[in-house]
Amino acid sequence: MSTHRVNPAAPDEAYLRFWQEHHLCTLTTLRPDGSPHVVPVGVTYDPEAGLARVITDGASAKAAHVRAAGPDGARVAVCQVAGRRWATLEGRGRVRTEPEKVGEAERRYAGRYGRTPRENPTRVVIEITVERALGRG
Repeated sequence: MSTHRVNPAAPDEAYLRFWQEHHLCTLTTLRPDGSPHVVPVGVTYDPEAGLARVITDGASAKAAHVRAAGPDGARVAVCQVAGRRWATLEGRGRVRTEPEKVGEAERRYAGRYGRTPRENPTRVVIEITVERALGRG
């Protein structure tokens, strides 16, 4: 069982399996005044690429908060909890609009959540470069 600090590039099997199960997650971004904005999302984790991905509408508040941070990206965190198991990924989020990036995120979402996301021509992906992983898988 994983406990607390996890190597984000090489998580143990229990931690990785937890990120592959169907769980609702939260994404925390920061508003312009510095207060946290926490919303439910679906998240996929790709330790080989060092990325977590969240699909969303390009006009959403979460996308706006990430864009407002500029080209270096916004400090963000995604988290999921199931009983005594929990996992958090922290890093820099950037809004990506390239069709291949959005398509990859949609494919991974469908794999984790067992359904294809609804059609959305204004969909973007928040790509999070994972810098820290915590949890108990």
